[in-house]
Amino acid sequence: MASGYVINRGAITLGIQCQRACRNIAFTQVRETKRWTKTYELHLANKLKRYGPPPPKPRSQKPNWDYHVEVQAFSARLQENFSVELLKTAFVNPCYLQAEQNRRQDLGLDSEVTALVLKDNMKLSAQGADVTKSFLNDWCRASFPDLPGEGVESVVGHLTSVEVVCYVAKNLGMDDLTMSAEFPIPDDVLHATFMAVIGALHESSGAERTGFFLRDFLISQLIGKDLFDIWTVKNPMGLLVAELTQRNVPPPEPRLIRSAGSSTVLPLYFVGLYSDKKFLSQGPGETLTAAEDEAARVALRKLYGYTENRKPFDFSPQQNHQKVLTSAVGSS
Repeated sequence: MASGYVINRGAITLGIQCQRACRNIAFTQVRETKRWTKTYELHLANKLKRYGPPPPKPRSQKPNWDYHVEVQAFSARLQENFSVELLKTAFVNPCYLQAEQNRRQDLGLDSEVTALVLKDNMKLSAQGADVTKSFLNDWCRASFPDLPGEGVESVVGHLTSVEVVCYVAKNLGMDDLTMSAEFPIPDDVLHATFMAVIGALHESSGAERTGFFLRDFLISQLIGKDLFDIWTVKNPMGLLVAELTQRNVPPPEPRLIRSAGSSTVLPLYFVGLYSDKKFLSQGPGETLTAAEDEAARVALRKLYGYTENRKPFDFSPQQNHQKVLTSAVGSS
């Protein structure tokens, strides 16, 4: 009885001491999350939902920006020997000069005292576009000698299109350095800037380095592309007949090889093409006409050397390959 009383009294005393100790301890939040954080984040979420996201700002209006250093870093990142003055000129678009001149006139500044000493990139852009088209045309004819002129024009047009060029330019970081009157930068302005950079590289490093630059960044965009995704042929069978006639080969004869589900909603037909009792190609389709057109496209790919299992493009800096690139760009 006495021992139980002593134990109970000791437990009560220990509890009182623990309460006193807890009152003197300043508890801190282990996860460092303040109580006002939830309310603040909800306020930001409601503001974003009500007013929308803030307008984008160019990189030059953000902290830690040095334009001269960024231009030099761009040249070093690409491992090209650009002339710094030419590279800066390549990023100055005429719309930027016009907008800057109008802004200074609106501020009431003297046009003679505050005249801009910058040059636009129109000359470099025109030069870069001519060099690019000439090189791509010569490269395409050298890589695919059997491809007709219309196909070469389609491939060159695809590689120099606004979509492909802007994709390459944005991945190279040119949009951060481009001086434009609008932001986000319009695609036509970015396209002209990329061509101006090509012109600056041609002026700074010559034809050989320009050829390697175009090969590495533009021609590589053909990887994984089908020929007839680039070149739209409305009548592939007619084109195949013309190509075979030009090569003194009898015209192709379509034959149904096999079919499946012909009486269902999703039929499948395989049509083969034969010429002089020799197998040319085969192609699938949901109808006989579609299968025949697909077989003609397969045969055209074989004739032009643009098959899926063709030899990969040569991206190695060999001496013989350098001569081809130099002659292609130098001819422009």
